[in-house]
Amino acid sequence: MAAEKLNVPDLGTDDSVEVIEVLVKPGDTLKLNDSVVVLESDKAAMEIPATVAGVVKEVLIKVGAQVKTGTPLLVIESASSSAVAPVGAMADKSAEPAPKAAQPAPAKAAEPAASTAAPAGAMADKGGIETISIPDLGGVTDAEVIDVLVKVGDTVKKEQGLITLETDKAAMEVPSPKAGKVTAIKIKLGDKVSQGAVILDLEVAGGAVATPTAKVSPVAASASAAVAAPADKAAEPKLATASAAAPAGAMVDKPAAVAAPTGDVYAGPAVRQLARQLGVDLSKVPGTGGKGRIVKEDVEAWVKARLSQPAAAAGAVTSGSGIPAIDDIDFSKFGAIEEVEMTKLHRLTAINMAKNWLNVPHVTQFDEADITDLESFRSEQKALADKKGIKLTPLPFIVKAAAKALAEHPQFNVSLHSSMTKLIRKKYVNIGVAVATPAGLMVPVIKNADQKTIWQIAKEIADLGAKAKDRKLTREDMEGACFTISSLGNIGGSGFTPIVNAPEVAILGVSKASIKPVWQDNAFVPRTMLPFSLSYDHRAVNGVDGGMFCTYLAALLSDIRLMML
Repeated sequence: MAAEKLNVPDLGTDDSVEVIEVLVKPGDTLKLNDSVVVLESDKAAMEIPATVAGVVKEVLIKVGAQVKTGTPLLVIESASSSAVAPVGAMADKSAEPAPKAAQPAPAKAAEPAASTAAPAGAMADKGGIETISIPDLGGVTDAEVIDVLVKVGDTVKKEQGLITLETDKAAMEVPSPKAGKVTAIKIKLGDKVSQGAVILDLEVAGGAVATPTAKVSPVAASASAAVAAPADKAAEPKLATASAAAPAGAMVDKPAAVAAPTGDVYAGPAVRQLARQLGVDLSKVPGTGGKGRIVKEDVEAWVKARLSQPAAAAGAVTSGSGIPAIDDIDFSKFGAIEEVEMTKLHRLTAINMAKNWLNVPHVTQFDEADITDLESFRSEQKALADKKGIKLTPLPFIVKAAAKALAEHPQFNVSLHSSMTKLIRKKYVNIGVAVATPAGLMVPVIKNADQKTIWQIAKEIADLGAKAKDRKLTREDMEGACFTISSLGNIGGSGFTPIVNAPEVAILGVSKASIKPVWQDNAFVPRTMLPFSLSYDHRAVNGVDGGMFCTYLAALLSDIRLMML
């Protein structure tokens, strides 16, 4: 029996990472590749595997420790002294060499074993055919392959998109973790995939590259921005702030959980794996670990608590509201029919809208703004807009006015705490803009709209709208809205009642402007009037606040000079 130290493998960075979970204790028996600790970088969580089989003699680190490549993690008493030292110097180099008579076989014979024992985090690569797999999607499973971006024989660069997946929130491109030539594609359109599913084989040259499992660098949203921030760190639970696309299980009431530092579920991969095996949505599990981290015991306790609850009444909807579901009818007896599958985004939007309608006591205030001068000014800027390559519609002015109104009436820039005893006031102003796409409704977000010019807002609306229609929006593009605008002005109608997108407390519905006679200076004069409707959560906002907000918004749109004050 030989005692060996297991060290942190090559992480591809000199920065320290935090130990967020220790999965073993002295006396545990380990098999090769058993996970021993979970580390968290600024990008993702990663499990470190055992590179030798044996018994844990000593754990050298604890939860919360900051470690780097080469930091000793634990001492393992292996079954044989001939165990191969892993890449990244994970064996104890201080051990004295064995006498010549007892030395193992030459290095050549040991090379295959070394390759097998290389940890998932190892970054060294000698070239050849590499298998590229789906990276850590932060707990998301059964993502659908909606596009394959390469074919056999293509030469790809590092970070070039390979396939496009559709998750519960958006479409995302999975980039290649290294450069090389595609030799085989192991995936096809329509496949349902999760972390670890093989995408393709890649012929790569030698050199230091990232591990093909991408466990250290998970993708979460698109080729342009990998959303390991934090690779969603789980099943994207708190996405009610992002768009109408809420998680499929979002209608089940959940206990208040300790918020993770990043605003997302905070759990290690081992915990996520257990949650997936038990069918648990981690967004509903309160974390008791450090910084609100969810540990295995939390998942087990949550499952036990749910199993002890009485079953829901037959026919009740998934929200637990007790409202009976609408019965299916055989419509074919009345004539020809066709069943059409809703897109995933459409299904999730329907779930989120039902949840918001059932939980938010809506009030809708109707008003209109005289935008005659705004339209005149906008027409005067056409030549400049063409020169800038920007389409200047009324929407950027509405976004800017709404941002100004939120700053003036901060009671609209809040969210209700789940305890219903507190309001969370936001010191930033992010405006979501609803975009209709062939796949369904998406809501990209203009960040810090109060600090941007009309031109900047106009360009950002155009860019995000194009990404939405191409299904290239990242999770960051759709998160963090304080207030949403849904504009039907280019379609028609004189008014509608938009549904509040909780946890926001208000939404603005904009209808089609028309020329109306307005009494002015003892005469009726033609003016361009813009109808709008403000729906708000009456638990957070009073009726007088709604009236004042609409009046102020109408004044800003009627005289855009007020936006500068």
